Amino acid sequence: MKNDSSKSEIQSVSKPNEELPALECKNVGRTFMIGKSILSSKKPLRAVDDVSLKINRGQVFAVVGESGCGKTTLARMLLGLLEPTDGAIYLDGQPISEVDSDVISQKVQPVFQDPYSSLNPRKTIESIISLPLRVHGIGTKESMLERVSELMRLVGLPNRLIHSYPNQLSGGQRQRVAIARALIMEPGIIVCDEPTSALDVSVQAHILNLLKDLKDRFNLTYIFISHDLAVVEHLADWVAVMYLGRLIEFGPATEVLRNPLHPYTQALMESVLTPDPHKGLPEITFGRGLPNPLDPPSGCSFHPRCSKIKDGCDSRLPSLLPESDRLVECHLYN
Repeated sequence: MKNDSSKSEIQSVSKPNEELPALECKNVGRTFMIGKSILSSKKPLRAVDDVSLKINRGQVFAVVGESGCGKTTLARMLLGLLEPTDGAIYLDGQPISEVDSDVISQKVQPVFQDPYSSLNPRKTIESIISLPLRVHGIGTKESMLERVSELMRLVGLPNRLIHSYPNQLSGGQRQRVAIARALIMEPGIIVCDEPTSALDVSVQAHILNLLKDLKDRFNLTYIFISHDLAVVEHLADWVAVMYLGRLIEFGPATEVLRNPLHPYTQALMESVLTPDPHKGLPEITFGRGLPNPLDPPSGCSFHPRCSKIKDGCDSRLPSLLPESDRLVECHLYN
């Protein structure tokens, strides 16, 4: 894209309708064709299956589940990096497939799991943070430098690091750089894909508190992808639980985490380690191993591992139905 040094402000995009969800998924699915070898025929892998969600402005919306449940694939679709094979995603009420990629990147920005692999090791911190401005041709060299310095201050990075390289920074500092880069386009939505899982435990709390402060300061909307339920409880307003690509439980974070309804969510909560030495190791009630996603079970996808299986679970797919003030996909409530 051609650089225009006369541009000194973020390019104007249409003002979002505050009455519409920031992001919305309607029956979204994503299928990959996977082959075990070059000569073998490919099989469909349903990474995300019929997910419908509404993410309102100014909220922290967490998506949780085991590795391989489809969280990251869903995040990539919300960022516009992957197209759904089924259903549609709406950004400010408009189908994301019809929104220009430049506009998407101004409205939605990611913070990835590993801050080292997501930062170019050959670029300085100034160059990394200012990259979105340069790509969009926004501002002069002086205004970019001023904006980078301002964001470094906001995320808690000393200005003396502005000419440093990622390998000269700690893991926590690198993640602060990634957060500053995500904020420089002044987006309304940040997609955080396991943003603290690659960090030391002592650093995680600082990054989480920073994310919380920035949300309040800029009225940000977070989509928080995680398998760490303690982190989710600290930040989230709403929680969606995924299993084998499907949304199986959804509701307010405090209620889902303190009184889970789906047997899978209950097992997740029971498996969380506690600092109380008198409680010992948690009981794992997941049954046998994770099913093959290339050959998913019939009926309810969780039934081979469920401790509360009943007649019909292995043959009929349950519907995602309201239960109290949330949604749950389980025959126990159908």
